[in-house]
Amino acid sequence: MSNEMEYRNLGKWGLKVSKFGLGGWATYGENVNDQKIVNQIVRTAYDAGINFFDMADVYARGESEKMMGKALREFPRHTLVLSSKIFWPLSDDVNDRGLSRKHIIESVEKTLQRIGTDYLDLYFCHRFDPETPIEETARALDDLVHQGKILYWGTSMWSSQQITEAQAIAAQGNFYAPVVEQPLYNLIDRKRYETEIAPMAEKFGMGIVTFSPLASGFLTGKYDDGIPEGSRMARLEWLQERYYQEQFLKKLKSFKDFAENLGISRAQLAIAWVAAQKTISSVILGATRVEQLQENLEAAEITITREIDEQLQQIFPANEE
Repeated sequence: MSNEMEYRNLGKWGLKVSKFGLGGWATYGENVNDQKIVNQIVRTAYDAGINFFDMADVYARGESEKMMGKALREFPRHTLVLSSKIFWPLSDDVNDRGLSRKHIIESVEKTLQRIGTDYLDLYFCHRFDPETPIEETARALDDLVHQGKILYWGTSMWSSQQITEAQAIAAQGNFYAPVVEQPLYNLIDRKRYETEIAPMAEKFGMGIVTFSPLASGFLTGKYDDGIPEGSRMARLEWLQERYYQEQFLKKLKSFKDFAENLGISRAQLAIAWVAAQKTISSVILGATRVEQLQENLEAAEITITREIDEQLQQIFPANEE
């Protein structure tokens, strides 16, 4: 493992995660089906000092957990911080979804089996479940901590109000409280995180591990000349609707010129900017190729000065979402 990677505490908690993590969303088991390639990418990440690997049961319906799990098994377990998530339906069965006690207890077993580990370091509630009382969810997750099947639990894409309620219920019931939130955050998607999530995380001492620092490739220049066939945006219509807009395409030109003047790629600049923001514990990267991961990891060398930050905030104002 590299000693050059920076490790940060997960909020106020003792667990340390690498500044960059590797995630499996919309890649492994979907458009990367070769186990050898997944092994190489995971090995490259680990050798670069990444200790945080982020998965979810719904990613490629369990295949992502299996492929990443297989690749991760060659490393000593204590050197890894492994996370997975629960919420989305995995079958047509009425109980195979949500955050009920039944679904949580059954799902964690399947996830552990697919990954090939005895415990998860982090277990995320992938979305808020309006059909299940937070108390039921918090109590079930507290039980899993006591059983040693998970060490910490967190939330992903919850509102500050929902997280605040979970914190209060945990305190009231003397349950383990959520210690981490995983929000969407990048130069385009700023407003919700900066106005709502970051202040809440500071208040409770929660860690923040962000996903999609490149707005699903949009900030890299991949979509400058249209939407390539087979790309993530071609596969996921909601992404296209979110980012492929005239107002954002115009900003990409200024962003491109600015990154070129600095002598770095747009991807490196976008990743470095997210990692430099206050309260961020780790930035989750996605990669379909070793070279792509290596290039993006070079973002670790970039210092975001006040001038660079001001310029980027001018190109992508937080109030323009």
